[in-house]
Amino acid sequence: MSVMRHVGRFLSRFKYIIVIIIGVAIVGFVDENSYLSKYKYDQQIDELRTEIEELNAQYQADSIRLSELDHNPAAIEKIARERYFMKADDEEIFVLSDDLREEEEDAAAQ
Repeated sequence: MSVMRHVGRFLSRFKYIIVIIIGVAIVGFVDENSYLSKYKYDQQIDELRTEIEELNAQYQADSIRLSELDHNPAAIEKIARERYFMKADDEEIFVLSDDLREEEEDAAAQ
């Protein structure tokens, strides 16, 4: 019984300090606005900023390519030949593929 009395005395004597410490611990570590959440949000913000930088660089490259396509008909012809396998009348096109899917489908069919 004396242990309970000592615990009761301790709690009654330092009740405000204990409540303040528990409140700071809850707000600082358990709450949705805790330091851990803030750290995770900061990491997410850094990742999004790097993604924005990459997308801006891609946008600049695409803008340059688009302006080249607007002003240079030879660039349109080059893209048509590379992507859509279009050819001139006096040309032959050979498409070489290194896709593993075709080999897997052939092996599965046998």
